Amino acid sequence: MLESMEYSNGFKGLEKKLLDRFLTYTGIDTTSSSHSKDRPSTKGQLELAGVLMAELKELNVDDVTITEHGFIIARIPGNPPAKDNQEFTVGFMAHLDTSESVTGKNVKPMVHSFYNGGPIILKEGYRLDPEEYPRLLDFVGDTIITSNGTTLLGADDKAGIAEIMTAVEYLLENPEIPRPVLEIIFTPDEETGFGMDLFPVDRIKSNICYTVDGSEEGSVESECFEAYRADAAFHGKSIHLGRAKGRLVNALSMAANFITLLPRTESPEATEGREGYYCPLEMSGNIESARVSVFVRDFEESECLRRIETLKQLCKTIEMMYHGGKAAIEIKKQYSNMRNFLENRRKVLTVLEEAIRETGIEPERKSIRGGTDGARLSEMGIPTPNMFTGGFNFHSKLEWIPISSMVKAAITLVNLAKHWFIEENK
Repeated sequence: MLESMEYSNGFKGLEKKLLDRFLTYTGIDTTSSSHSKDRPSTKGQLELAGVLMAELKELNVDDVTITEHGFIIARIPGNPPAKDNQEFTVGFMAHLDTSESVTGKNVKPMVHSFYNGGPIILKEGYRLDPEEYPRLLDFVGDTIITSNGTTLLGADDKAGIAEIMTAVEYLLENPEIPRPVLEIIFTPDEETGFGMDLFPVDRIKSNICYTVDGSEEGSVESECFEAYRADAAFHGKSIHLGRAKGRLVNALSMAANFITLLPRTESPEATEGREGYYCPLEMSGNIESARVSVFVRDFEESECLRRIETLKQLCKTIEMMYHGGKAAIEIKKQYSNMRNFLENRRKVLTVLEEAIRETGIEPERKSIRGGTDGARLSEMGIPTPNMFTGGFNFHSKLEWIPISSMVKAAITLVNLAKHWFIEENK
């Protein structure tokens, strides 16, 4: 399979490079930790950063730095040099970490060459069956990469990293392809939502940027959730359980009741499309003190604020149910809908769509039921939509990605460089 695939415009041999890189990156455990106070939150992210630093230098990229918090920033000069020393810069960004929802330790990818259209059997009873996942049938004859069923695969976002690195190598090996100044950015702790808190935006020169962190091929994501985190604290009264009647106020029971009062029809498992939700994420504590963390998500700010008011009212209800108990809630805005920052920068999207069309596929605008570092970077003043990696079933043991989609993502990045050079030198 890897030897037989061909692409127009001289793009040949990318499959093996992408596969080799991807398998190397997935072998490094970069699971992030929302409980760690370190930044990056886990050492494996620094290990992968070191591998990428060395690889960039092997490609003769001289301007490469890593910050104390694990951000990699590399710059590649434009070719030919910009007119009048005006260095228009385009950024490509992906994240180093994988989700802590499923372990990313000891990932053993399975490479299924010449996929035959049948079920793919993994360990621990897991299977990818076209009856449940019909998109598999779009890739019959392709090479499909999965985990072995014991871990996630890590396509989110090591596929994005591999695609960026392969595009960089291709551009450097083909200097006849014009390009603006390129800025390559790899970030830690995207999955925890904490990474961009320390993002060194003052060091970034990109006028625009693209995150390579989306899913199926052709997708263009210019809208994401408005995101809040609510941390509810419950304080009870402890006493010997043998003398508890009329005296004990159980903070854990308060927290559990708080969760059961959340509207089931507004949960992640009950919503889709543009519907928002509440999602209880963690509960911890004991009889005297307990905490619950809740994500609040919606595409509209007003709907998030409505849900926040509901949470505040639920805390008051819990206090009434548990005489003598106390409940308090703390709200934190996590990120904003990137739509707010891209509406007046439509060219950022239209150039991306043209770059995708040039690969032979039709782009499809989608909304992210989540967020990316691009949302935070857009809010910081650098418009950053999200483009596809080609993967499916992220954050699960059933992750999979076809190599042809990874190739198209890498080609899209090469096309983006070329198209932006043309745009800026008209």
